[in-house]
Amino acid sequence: MSTERAERRRRPIDRKRSPFIVAVVGPAGSGKSTLARALAGADTRLLDADRFGHEVTDREPAVRAALIADYGADVYRADGALDRARVAARVFADPAALARLNALVHPHILDRLRAGISDAAGAAGVDTVVVDAALLLDWGFERECDAVIAVVAPRELQLERLRTSRGWSEAEARRRLANARSNEQFAALADEVVVNDGDEDAAVRAMRAAVARLRARWAAA
Repeated sequence: MSTERAERRRRPIDRKRSPFIVAVVGPAGSGKSTLARALAGADTRLLDADRFGHEVTDREPAVRAALIADYGADVYRADGALDRARVAARVFADPAALARLNALVHPHILDRLRAGISDAAGAAGVDTVVVDAALLLDWGFERECDAVIAVVAPRELQLERLRTSRGWSEAEARRRLANARSNEQFAALADEVVVNDGDEDAAVRAMRAAVARLRARWAAA
């Protein structure tokens, strides 16, 4: 573990009351969410920060009111869902708008993550919580986890995934990756690194093995 990681973590825990909490991080296009979902099961609770973010923007009255005030009533579609493409186009060109959006939404996501961990701690048979959150390191939420796994992938594969799954242009995908942490930076802040280079079955096996190693290390500490 690097000095920086050691200084940023760990949470004080009571193992009799709390499950093992592992964070999954990685750059866009790494496929981290696919691998995180593969870990979910009867004894493993998955907390998806992106899903929580959608819940916040679509259902939280105070958040909806603030976004309507900033973007106009038509920022919500007829089905009640936020027009995320419209918001994204603005915030990625306007740092002040991005800061306002983050300050509005992120505290609610963190509240949901903490509530999810608390709920898992009280659930029979749940011994592991997987936190899938792209911005987890920016939030400092790794301090509330027991371990961090970084999922990385070759840059060209990241670009291909972003073009096909999110509909981004080549230029947009490269721009966003250039403005985010690199594979190397994510790896430097993680306890384990899983390379997701196109063989999904192999990556899932590597992910499960990494969780098992980290959980065993945590239990023995």
